[in-house]
Amino acid sequence: MEDIQNHKDNRNIDIDQVGVKGIRYPITVRDRDLGEQQTVAKINMYVNLPRYYKGTHMSRFVEVLNEHSRRISLQNFSEILEEVKNRLNAESAHMEITFPYFIKKVAPVSGAEGLMEYQCTFKGSLNHGKDLVVIIRVPISTLCPCSKEISEYGAHNQRGEVRLQVRFNKFVWIEDLIKLVENSASTDVFSVLKREDEKFVTEKAYENPKFVEDIVRDIALKLNNDENITWFAVESENFESIHNHSAYAYVEKHKE
Repeated sequence: MEDIQNHKDNRNIDIDQVGVKGIRYPITVRDRDLGEQQTVAKINMYVNLPRYYKGTHMSRFVEVLNEHSRRISLQNFSEILEEVKNRLNAESAHMEITFPYFIKKVAPVSGAEGLMEYQCTFKGSLNHGKDLVVIIRVPISTLCPCSKEISEYGAHNQRGEVRLQVRFNKFVWIEDLIKLVENSASTDVFSVLKREDEKFVTEKAYENPKFVEDIVRDIALKLNNDENITWFAVESENFESIHNHSAYAYVEKHKE
């Protein structure tokens, strides 16, 4: 059968990324407590396409995934990119894997257990060199320092989200990144809280007020002192409880 993708194209335009998006696929992620965690990811895969080719072979992306089956993880990310690059005769390959990651959290007073979900992404590319970024989204709770200062009866607080991206020299644990973020908030968020726990987290937040500026600066300070981290970008967004907008702050730093 004739292969249309290999036909010549006369428009003389290179395509930076072409491929498949939104593949739902089971993957295995390293879990510090359990060894491994099975989850379901949404996967995007791309290669570059030189100007002289009409199209790429979309089915080959899925074939590579099927060959790796459930063995897709941070450890063999570069291996998969190399295989995609070779299979499609490309100069560069890119892949993004986004998945829910679950951690068992214990309520601070009652000890009640519940699973917290965190959205994580592994994003990598293989061109002249290798590049791998880990991205996590962490829900947090903050209490407004200004509101606490001017109010007689309390202060407004709200849920927020921190989006942290890191590049690194060696392996990084998702759990360590999440804990670093949660420890920088007024208080962290739980899936199960009893009455005594609600009292604890409410009072903890009141004693630990944070602006979004405080959040990103505190996280940046910790990452600056971590020799394994070579680059980071951290953004914090508060979904304000008394305003019709969000508060936002962003810090990025190349350490090398």
